Amino acid sequence: MNRSIHELVKKQHEYVIGLRRHFRTFPEIGGQEYETQKKIITELEGMGLVPRIVASTGVIVDIKGDKPGKTIAIRADMDALPINDEVEQPYRSQNAGCCHACGHDGHTAMLLGIGKVFTAIRADLAGTVRLLFQPSEERYPGGALAMIADGALVGVDAVIGAHLWQPLTVGTMGLTYGPMMASPDEFTITIKGFGGHGSMPHQTVDPLYVGAQIVLALKTVTGNNVDANELAVLSLGMFKAGDIFNVIPDSAVLKGTVRTFSQATRETIFAAVQRICDGICAAAGAANKLEIYYGFPPVINNPDIAKIVAQAGEAILGKEAVIELKPSMVGEDFSYYQQQVPGCFMFIGVGNKDKGIIYPHHHPKFDMDENALSYGVEVMAEAALKLLQN
Repeated sequence: MNRSIHELVKKQHEYVIGLRRHFRTFPEIGGQEYETQKKIITELEGMGLVPRIVASTGVIVDIKGDKPGKTIAIRADMDALPINDEVEQPYRSQNAGCCHACGHDGHTAMLLGIGKVFTAIRADLAGTVRLLFQPSEERYPGGALAMIADGALVGVDAVIGAHLWQPLTVGTMGLTYGPMMASPDEFTITIKGFGGHGSMPHQTVDPLYVGAQIVLALKTVTGNNVDANELAVLSLGMFKAGDIFNVIPDSAVLKGTVRTFSQATRETIFAAVQRICDGICAAAGAANKLEIYYGFPPVINNPDIAKIVAQAGEAILGKEAVIELKPSMVGEDFSYYQQQVPGCFMFIGVGNKDKGIIYPHHHPKFDMDENALSYGVEVMAEAALKLLQN
């Protein structure tokens, strides 16, 4: 059957590339993937399958083998980003301000390719392969919870998913046997001071000055409060205060992110952030408000499932092409599936310097080496097959 899968993937190569280019040309942001959903349903019905609409703009379909067995779910996210597309290609986005600059167009196309593979071998298939087309991964709180609420994991024994990954070279894949991706938390600090004329700072409580001290102090949080053996990141992405050169403003706002792999570390960091804000503001006579927005749980791969996925990758790409990665500090709502059933998330390399595929995820010139699509289809199909057999 393994040889059969390889031949089927090879046969579907241009089909999958065509789908990926279609989705790149007509991207939709999270919660608005209605045309994407229609296209997916049309393709699945053309395979003789019976898809159902879930999570508003999502799709679930089962490919039931003629023999009894387990149920393995494979998930792909569908949504694009609210940025302009700058690739100089015929498949450049036609929807202004919307672009598949993260690779979800490829994820959706690969899952449809997997659908073609398993419908073709259904007579020899022992068990069920469930395809999960998920909306809204890029928009918190994500679409995974809505998919689960609509039955995505009912009866599922294991779940796998993949992200096309520009930092990895095409023809390789990466995964971990435990922590894979972090919890992406967001925080906002609002500093309340007392504004006034820039020539008379003694009459004010300057929130800009207070904010600058907080910025410097926050840079010490992970080093001073987190065990060196723990992975944690605190980064600031916004500092806004005032509008005019000679007016000290009343308030300042800081925004940032915290990335962790454990609840204890998460709580330690935010407690330190609060102490710093309280102490600096008290010394200056200012007030503060810390607002915390907790993101997805961390993606933590089940080691047994990951081992089987790695074996599938080695069979397709070669042992040297399957890389054990260090955990990444980016976030993914695939973690919600892993809280319910054993699962594994993997990265499929799409980078290729020789072809100019060098731009990172979320860059308006992000693109991929499309040969990676067939690798992704075959690795995930092979992994699903091995999981059904194990």
